[in-house]
Amino acid sequence: MSYENHVQFFLNWVEKTPDKIFLRQPFGDSWKETSWKEAFDQASAITASLQSKNIEKGSKIAVLSKNCMHWILADLAISMGGYVSTPFFPNLSKEEFRELINRSEASVLFIGKLDAPVWEQLKDEVPANITVICFPHYEGNAKVEIGFDWDQLVTENNSPAEIHKPEIDDLWTILFTSGTTGSPKGVMLNYKSPAALMDMELKNHSIGIFKGEEHIFFSYLPLNHIAERMIVEIACLLTGGVISFAESLESFAANLESVQPTSFMSVPRIYTKFQLAVLEKLGEKKFDLLMKIPIVNSILKKKLRQKFGLSRAHVILTGAAPTPQSLKNWYKKIGVDLREIYGMTENAGGCCAMPRGIDKADYVGKALTGVDIKTDEDGQILMKAPWLMTGYYKDEENTANTLVAGWLKTGDQGEVTADGYVKLTGRVSDTFKTSKGKFVTPGPLEWALAENTYIEQICVSGLGLDQPLALVLLSEMGKEVDQEQLEENLNKTIDTINEKNPKYLHISKMIVLDDEWSVDNGLLTPTMKIKRNAINKHYQDNFESWDKADKRIIFYKK
Repeated sequence: MSYENHVQFFLNWVEKTPDKIFLRQPFGDSWKETSWKEAFDQASAITASLQSKNIEKGSKIAVLSKNCMHWILADLAISMGGYVSTPFFPNLSKEEFRELINRSEASVLFIGKLDAPVWEQLKDEVPANITVICFPHYEGNAKVEIGFDWDQLVTENNSPAEIHKPEIDDLWTILFTSGTTGSPKGVMLNYKSPAALMDMELKNHSIGIFKGEEHIFFSYLPLNHIAERMIVEIACLLTGGVISFAESLESFAANLESVQPTSFMSVPRIYTKFQLAVLEKLGEKKFDLLMKIPIVNSILKKKLRQKFGLSRAHVILTGAAPTPQSLKNWYKKIGVDLREIYGMTENAGGCCAMPRGIDKADYVGKALTGVDIKTDEDGQILMKAPWLMTGYYKDEENTANTLVAGWLKTGDQGEVTADGYVKLTGRVSDTFKTSKGKFVTPGPLEWALAENTYIEQICVSGLGLDQPLALVLLSEMGKEVDQEQLEENLNKTIDTINEKNPKYLHISKMIVLDDEWSVDNGLLTPTMKIKRNAINKHYQDNFESWDKADKRIIFYKK
């Protein structure tokens, strides 16, 4: 089957709608807007510059930057030159950057919008033999003063680029996974991956990206992550829409409210923060009361959807981790249908989606059209689709262990119904063994604990202990209540969870940590997932004393 790739779509929009706005970058209260033709002129000038520097087709080109318009332009320049993009998370540690820049074998590095502390620790790790091109400086971010200047390359370019039109089986990108359990793996995706997945979406509208006359996207999740790459960048290139960016973490909410995208995807943690902001301001009792008053109900719903930036969004997705049912129910009250999606880098983010109007509790969606899905004898979910990765870059062993006879071993345990709905029960690699010889999968326990609005982050552990214990960080709401009320609330949550599980899964202790888990201290991945092994190592010296303590709720300060 033949597919049209996203580079051709880009060139088509440049020809058909040259003056239409494609990219919108905020600078304080103003927005810099770039048309499709202007985007082509800049990107092709950079392509020409790369070609003039004798960068050979097929070369790997890395991108190190937070989301911004120049990220998209650099990505297009790479594709139009016949190169392979290898983008990195913009908050890597020195050790992670050193590993990835070497493993990617990049001959060119685009450096852009970075936090000053990040650049300070990375600048001495840039290889001397790599060609560096710096994005224009973004106020409030690091000043990068090495390499070639983007604007100067664009201005001084005198020769047109030789535009490469990729074949569908050409290598498009190498995306390094976030490394929750170990060293990141370089996922190789051909141009066929986004083309086949979006072709399925155009024909079946499983997500609904192509529906409607307007296609407005908001970019803030890392663009090197497969979800943002597909749901924002590729979707915009195929629909001829417009991408607006968040300027900073501080301006995120205001930028989102200003843009009001038609499609929006986030992780459960962001939706939870929106919810908690409302409940902290109004209180749960007052909110519930207001929602019972018909006219006030309608006004409040409309106001909240506008405030959240979701007033015209018809595609509202949640993924990367299972979303608590209580959170989805709360959003339903204000007229927002949070739809779960399930995918991973290895399948270009395309596996399951919850159909519109359906909310099957505890399930992450239904297999997309074109996806075959099943479980193996160990309960691991296997899937196949036309858009799977070709393998891991220069890693034959992991490729052979992950792609078996055309099936992708997802690493997730779960259940698949006869009509293709998928329920996750945990990660194969997360399972640990207690001293009683029982195997514990922490995912379901963590998801149940996440229903409590006083808890923000969770890691269930207990390797070698009699029973599992839960390490938790409190939400802002949890930090506001007095200790007696908090203990009562947490004990009730543990009782509710334990009553539903066999004894070997009973949570014996909950450790309330006065601590922080972050990317900077190595306890979270760049996608804000917990690094389970790192957390266990960080606290393991305390496990035995916590396990033997008399109290079930333990407040721990270093």
